[in-house]
Amino acid sequence: MYKILITEDNGDLANVYKLKFEQEGFEVRVVNDGSKCMDTIREFKPDVILLDIMLPNMDGFKILAEIKTDPELKHTPVIVWTNLSEEQDVQKIKDMGADDYLLKVLYMPHEVVEKVKKKIEERGEKN
Repeated sequence: MYKILITEDNGDLANVYKLKFEQEGFEVRVVNDGSKCMDTIREFKPDVILLDIMLPNMDGFKILAEIKTDPELKHTPVIVWTNLSEEQDVQKIKDMGADDYLLKVLYMPHEVVEKVKKKIEERGEKN
């Protein structure tokens, strides 16, 4: 069973995605506060992280930077899903090492699940 950490401060949206991933056989944890994210990542050890940028108390940019500079976490795939679409934000996300970028409003839950599965498969092929 694969493990996914979903960071999302919108409770309704987080619940929709949590349910969808559980239906697909994932073990799911949801974090709605950026300040709790790193501790949860270290404790839960997810196979992939679905990272929102706009979170209370610590934004996704800081979380992504911590993940990608931590020797134990830097190979964990991070898919940034956000409604930030300004070119400079998208470029910053890519430059920081995110494995993928999804604009929330353009993807249905089943499409996000497929993207996550693909990233897990790609990681497996690299190991």
